[in-house]
Amino acid sequence: MNQLTAQAPSKVSRSDKRLIALGMWRFMLVALALLLSLGFTQVAVAQADPDREMTTAAPGITADQWRQVRSGETGPNYRDSRYDSNYSLINASGETWRQIRNRWVSPFGMIAIGGTAALITLFYLIVGRKHLEAPRTGRKLLRWSLVMRALHWTVATLFITLALTGLNLLLGKFVFRTLFGDAFWAWMIAASKVLHNYLGPIFGILLVIMLVSLIKENIPKKHDWVWFKKGGGMIGKQHVEAGFANGGEKAWYWLLASVGVLVIASGFVLDFPNFNQGRDTMQWANIIHAVGALGLTAVSLGHIYIGTLGTEGALEGMTTGYVDETWAKEHHSLWYEEVKDQTVSEQEIAARKSSGDSGEPSATRTS
Repeated sequence: MNQLTAQAPSKVSRSDKRLIALGMWRFMLVALALLLSLGFTQVAVAQADPDREMTTAAPGITADQWRQVRSGETGPNYRDSRYDSNYSLINASGETWRQIRNRWVSPFGMIAIGGTAALITLFYLIVGRKHLEAPRTGRKLLRWSLVMRALHWTVATLFITLALTGLNLLLGKFVFRTLFGDAFWAWMIAASKVLHNYLGPIFGILLVIMLVSLIKENIPKKHDWVWFKKGGGMIGKQHVEAGFANGGEKAWYWLLASVGVLVIASGFVLDFPNFNQGRDTMQWANIIHAVGALGLTAVSLGHIYIGTLGTEGALEGMTTGYVDETWAKEHHSLWYEEVKDQTVSEQEIAARKSSGDSGEPSATRTS
């Protein structure tokens, strides 16, 4: 028996080893996603307790003072006389705004962002990346000009910066202050406020410019409904027709054109409080701004995933400007039929760039 065992040792093939390693990595990523979602939940629960913030934001206010405010018995020392305001410095409307922000907006926003991140992670681990079904041809089609790429990456960078600084302004007190102490958190929150306030208007202007530039390509068409019914090609085995922008891209565009513009408008109300808007207006603008921004941040995770890790070849279009002919056929077949006679070879693109050209021929046909 020992001889038989020695003569036929068990061997694990390279493919089996790769499968085992892949399985281990996926298990670790699932565990990490669950831990992150648990962390988001804990932060959301902590944020949902307005009394916790009140003990640090206004520890000197007593129950008797609140009763005076609600009954209107506060004297002139408790009134804000600036700009003919009759607001009480300790006002009930401010407490209502704080309750809405802390009990509803902050926790549910964090659950939406954390839940979306967890779902995307699980989708990637279960389904994996969407690879091209046919080999690349090496022939390229110009999809994004240099100007549009620069505009896109500028808007994307500003969006991520505003999302991170906004989350810090909303939740930093409950996360970073506890972790790093008052000194570090004070510097961090001050920097976040300056960046958010000054970069916000720039983002708003550039986003409107980008939306206007792309409106023609994002007009809804009949085939977009078919794209949604087939889940962008995930339902059924047939390719789903799409023009320059598919149904999902158009949905993201119109979400930015509606909710995004609303976030920009409410941000301007908050950023420039010198146009006689009252405190109630500022409070409602803050709620609208937070709800819209948190929702966009959650949805943007899907947009970022599909455009980078989730789909082979998608990121190339926004980094180099070009996409492979195979990618265009599989993902935007209607657009491909319109521009297929404008393909250029990789060698020609490289030659144009080496000669100092932009490498973006308007319509060059290769045999």
